[in-house]
Amino acid sequence: MTGNQPAATTQVFRVYIKASPEQVWEAITKPEWTDRYGYGGLTDYDLTPGAPYATRPSRAMVEGAAAQGMPVPDVIIDGEVVEADPPRRLVLTWRMLMDPGLKAEGFTRLSYDLVEKDGSTRLTVTHELTGAPQLAELVSGRLDDEAMGGGGGWSWVLSDLKSLLETGKTLAQ
Repeated sequence: MTGNQPAATTQVFRVYIKASPEQVWEAITKPEWTDRYGYGGLTDYDLTPGAPYATRPSRAMVEGAAAQGMPVPDVIIDGEVVEADPPRRLVLTWRMLMDPGLKAEGFTRLSYDLVEKDGSTRLTVTHELTGAPQLAELVSGRLDDEAMGGGGGWSWVLSDLKSLLETGKTLAQ
């Protein structure tokens, strides 16, 4: 992807983490973990198919946004559990609520697939983004060097998760 080409409508990210699938699963599904890496936020799951879930901003996220004059909603990501097979597969609908334009794009589909591989876990994240071009651009990581900052998308989130599980520290620490 170069120039003005749009971000792909299905994006696949893979990382190998020196941790068990159970440890990676906990880090993905438990709020005491979800707030420690990536962009943070406290995600609460009822892993029953059809159950809603929500990610709430952490105190640090709310305070940081307020310092920049940007309000943060009470829920920043929401969706529904489509499939849960701990610690192997989690499929969700996923909607970003922090920006009216992203919210208007509606729900996308997000899958986490975990496979034990030689004492490590191969984690594959597949984000199906059809009909969500702004979100596709954001999660692709292509906005990482933009003046307003867009972050490194899923690549950065997964790198941060890997660092935390392997070293006990995030990339920023």
